Amino acid sequence: MFAILLCAGYATRLYPLTRDFPKHLLPVAGKPVIDYLVEQILDFKDLSGIHVVTNAIFFDLFEEWKIKWSEKINITIHNNGISDNDNRLGPSGDLQFVLKRIQRPSRIMVAAADNIFRFRLEPLWERFRTSQNHYIVGLSESNKEVLRKTGVPLIDKNNRVLRLFEKPDNPISPWAVPQLYFFQPSVWRLMDAFHAHGLRRGEKEHFLDYLCRIEALYLFKIYGTRFDIGTVESYQTADLCLQKEPVLQE
Repeated sequence: MFAILLCAGYATRLYPLTRDFPKHLLPVAGKPVIDYLVEQILDFKDLSGIHVVTNAIFFDLFEEWKIKWSEKINITIHNNGISDNDNRLGPSGDLQFVLKRIQRPSRIMVAAADNIFRFRLEPLWERFRTSQNHYIVGLSESNKEVLRKTGVPLIDKNNRVLRLFEKPDNPISPWAVPQLYFFQPSVWRLMDAFHAHGLRRGEKEHFLDYLCRIEALYLFKIYGTRFDIGTVESYQTADLCLQKEPVLQE
């Protein structure tokens, strides 16, 4: 079982901070954004290692970053070969790229490493690890403007995801879906099938919406928060907050 961290974007909204440096390695309260996620992953039982996918521009920086973790967990950095923002693969393209390089299907957690989650991930991993279903996370959100900027699921009474709508004009539920997914080994086959339909970067159809109509996908309902490092303002907010508060909100 593995964790896969998506770090291949160019973060143009954070320029000039990220013109020559990945946002995932920007310091927040004294340590890189990605470290907050890795620290939580270290608690996962039966985890074989972490796979990080990045681009050709930032590959060397991630290779240097991983050295400090070498005594705690095995981290493999994957270079997707892309050297400019216009030709980026997108999240599903980057995930497919890594899956093809891992080859051996297994249970995996996939996360965007520009997120700092303020709730514990280990209990979610433990529930997933002993399950036969795929899971995604839904963060409780009452602000419809926020929901219009993220994925929003339609779920049944058992929290099974029936559809996933990306940035909907009229959000159908009060759950915001961050890039934090728990996939069964069948995702290897299903990701290839998704891309075979010409949906390379997922702009026309979200992979989760495709997945939930083929196999059981359930929602972990979370009444917690996260920092999504997407703009200079959100970066500064996270930095100031975590200088004063612990990352996990108990």
